[in-house]
Amino acid sequence: MKKVLVLGGGFAGVESAIFLKKEGYDVTLVSDRDYFYIYPTSIWIPTGEASFEDICVPLQELSDAHGFNLIVEKVTSIQAKKHEVVTEKQTLTEWDYLVVAIGSGKMKHEGSEHFLSICGAPEDSIKIKERIDALIQKGSGKIAMGFGGNPKDPSNVRGGPAFEVLFNVHNQLKKLGIRKNFELTFFAPMEKPGARMGEKALDMMDMFFRRLDINKHFGKKIKRFEADGVVFEDDSKLESDFTMFIPAGNGHPVFANSDLPLNEAGLVKINDYSEVEGFENVYAAGDSVELLGPDWRAKQGHVAEVMARNIAHNITVKESGNGEKKGYAEHINILCVMDSGDGAAFVYRSDKGGKMIPLPIVGHWLKKGWGWYCRNSKLGKIPRIPGM
Repeated sequence: MKKVLVLGGGFAGVESAIFLKKEGYDVTLVSDRDYFYIYPTSIWIPTGEASFEDICVPLQELSDAHGFNLIVEKVTSIQAKKHEVVTEKQTLTEWDYLVVAIGSGKMKHEGSEHFLSICGAPEDSIKIKERIDALIQKGSGKIAMGFGGNPKDPSNVRGGPAFEVLFNVHNQLKKLGIRKNFELTFFAPMEKPGARMGEKALDMMDMFFRRLDINKHFGKKIKRFEADGVVFEDDSKLESDFTMFIPAGNGHPVFANSDLPLNEAGLVKINDYSEVEGFENVYAAGDSVELLGPDWRAKQGHVAEVMARNIAHNITVKESGNGEKKGYAEHINILCVMDSGDGAAFVYRSDKGGKMIPLPIVGHWLKKGWGWYCRNSKLGKIPRIPGM
């Protein structure tokens, strides 16, 4: 039985392990965390609508449900030509195929100690809640939330969660009857944050900001973060008692100590079949890779999972010599339910354009339902919906 080593316990890594096991391989997953973290639903931790435990799925439970092996250790080096993956405790050499899905690194910003990120370390979500709760206890304050970009790889951004957390905080403050005591601001260095969703979606976002009385601060590069705000390239300052910011992604730090081919942003180069350039038995997926496609492309969990399922299929095609390999490019789209705490908006973008459809009340519960589905379908407690 051929052995496959999967690096990473996120959407791409877990999906790879599950589907490779379905194909009959001896699969070992390596992760530096002992849980799979459902990032899209972590947006409710800051407002107390979800607990940290609600968002975590123990990897051991996933391992038991699907039969793959599990190693909880941090990867420190990938030397694919030497057939070696080094962790904090051991060197792994017993594998026929390698799948790299350990995510990405983050763009560096001066003063990063002065912000927290909903897309950073999972524990940050708890700290965000503590900071917001402290301001609620105080009864007033200035809150700024935003996201950044990476000029070397514009696909590696996470704007949606920043919108969602701010909208949910607005809704929380409104429920408490203290919204008028708070100044909320959304900031981003680009002129039109969220432009990849399409013009119609942008117009609707502007409507949201006006209706919810949320200030906008767009189009100025960030110079540094300070304890009491954000300083921009013209030395203007956005004052903030608490700042939540999502840096753009770049190459994972481990890749600097690897022999994998990287683009100028430090991300792994792959072809449409998720095969790493220059290797016969190495694949990569998710935030770890250079995503090819249209200018508006964005990395999302569902695209990472398409890559993962394709990898399982493509390895089997290679092993059997039968069938056609599958690519990810045809599946690139933007698809999300952007939650606001009291509703949501369905966002979709493809080559044919973008749309954003308001879903008052029901949209919030649709996203809640997806979170329940994600957890239980991955654990094998309910059937998987084809393609999801």
